[in-house]
Amino acid sequence: MSRLTIAIPSKGRLKDQAEAWLSACGFRLRQIGGERGYQAELSGLPDTDVLLLSAREIAEGLLSGRLHVGVTGEDLLHDLSSDLDAQAHIIRKLGFGKADMVVAVPGAWVDVSTMADLDAAGARFRARHGRRLRVATKYLASTRRFFAARSVGEYRLVESAGATEAAPNSGTADLIVDITTTGATLKANGLKILEDGLILKSQAALVASLGADWSASARAAIARLMASVEARAEAERLVKLTAYGAIPNDTAINLGLLDFRESVAFCPRNTAAYAAEQLCRAGLGPVSVESVDFLFRAETDALQQLLKKI
Repeated sequence: MSRLTIAIPSKGRLKDQAEAWLSACGFRLRQIGGERGYQAELSGLPDTDVLLLSAREIAEGLLSGRLHVGVTGEDLLHDLSSDLDAQAHIIRKLGFGKADMVVAVPGAWVDVSTMADLDAAGARFRARHGRRLRVATKYLASTRRFFAARSVGEYRLVESAGATEAAPNSGTADLIVDITTTGATLKANGLKILEDGLILKSQAALVASLGADWSASARAAIARLMASVEARAEAERLVKLTAYGAIPNDTAINLGLLDFRESVAFCPRNTAAYAAEQLCRAGLGPVSVESVDFLFRAETDALQQLLKKI
């Protein structure tokens, strides 16, 4: 595997969000073979194979080493891997695709509000009905680990192939483990989240495989990708201040200014207004505050961390 192989979600909101994020980083996605094509190109990133896959396929490919890098959900990575730190490296959490993996039970279960309550209910249920509570989920490994950590044993898993939240109403399960963004769908299906039933807070992430064949070509391509990704992230975090005169070193340090040189400095967005006001008070006004699209550095900690692992 000489060329960098990167995978992007193939459909839905996650694809749209990943595509928009890549575009903001300077890489426009062009699908090859029309809307049903499963290959693409990224402008500005030559010598790279771009695949369009489901989020689960991307997670599987990263963990197996078939893919170098991809955008997928943390929930899938944690569920599919028993030792994620040894198999993959999360380069950057992307701030979209956010969801909570939770344990939800029928709202009518008024005496079940915690995992301890669920364990007790499971024992009563088995004594009364001669079977364990059925838990519908797509996240089998995560559910087993979470239930074991909380000493809940009176259950059996039912792998969900469709709308998990409908399983209790359809009679195929008694409770569920699923992901939710607002909880509205769970509520609409008569379910409630247990008070301590949060398994994982998940979001989309740019992830690198630690088991892939990282050739010199692949390393060069990921360095180009990450240079723009990190430059865009820095530009979202910082703004540029331009003063009417050279900024003294002690003033810049006291105001928390970064990379200051003569009359130009960078500053965190949330303190920019205060810093500009103080510079004006120091006789360095007017001071302009500007957003920038990218802020490139000679090297980034994120890239160095990745290169050490691969």
